[in-house]
Amino acid sequence: MKVSPNRDRRAERREATRREIVDAAWDIAHAEGLASVTLREIADRIGMRPPSLYSHVDSKNAVFDAMFADAYRQLGADFDAMELPDDPRAALQVVAEVFFDFATADPARYQLMFQRTLPGFTPSDAAYAESLRQYGTLRTSLGQAGVAMQDDLDIWTALLSGFTAQQLANDPGGDRWRRQLHRMVDMFCDAVGIEETQR
Repeated sequence: MKVSPNRDRRAERREATRREIVDAAWDIAHAEGLASVTLREIADRIGMRPPSLYSHVDSKNAVFDAMFADAYRQLGADFDAMELPDDPRAALQVVAEVFFDFATADPARYQLMFQRTLPGFTPSDAAYAESLRQYGTLRTSLGQAGVAMQDDLDIWTALLSGFTAQQLANDPGGDRWRRQLHRMVDMFCDAVGIEETQR
């Protein structure tokens, strides 16, 4: 008779508590902004004494680090769900919309991922590796659409992040810049030599 290995219940509980800490931190960030995330507030929300929290995270920056990695895993899930059409311009349109919708859906998450607004916070190598994984996915998706040069990829990310920043700053909750994504994609494709789709 084959016996399955025992579960590591302590590790499972520890991971569940860490997930609860990250979820509470996101709740605070959504309600009050990233700067309002404190260990005391997190502890209060999850019913833990602040000193006990230190057995799970050693600082507020460790919480931000876990949130940073979590945010990139969320982006990865959206990238994984993409179904790219064969047509290069249509594929780039899908990539643009998926990223734009992800970024504008959660301004606090966008701020943590793409803007350096938290004094003293730099993602750890492990958390940053998650962002590099998603950048690799983006690079592969764009490569399938014919965007192979690093300079072209740099222009793409600058355009798309600029559109996102404009939307968040000037029309939060609206669609002013989202409505222009097709024009951005067409201008980009014209500039990098991706042929126009027959319509």
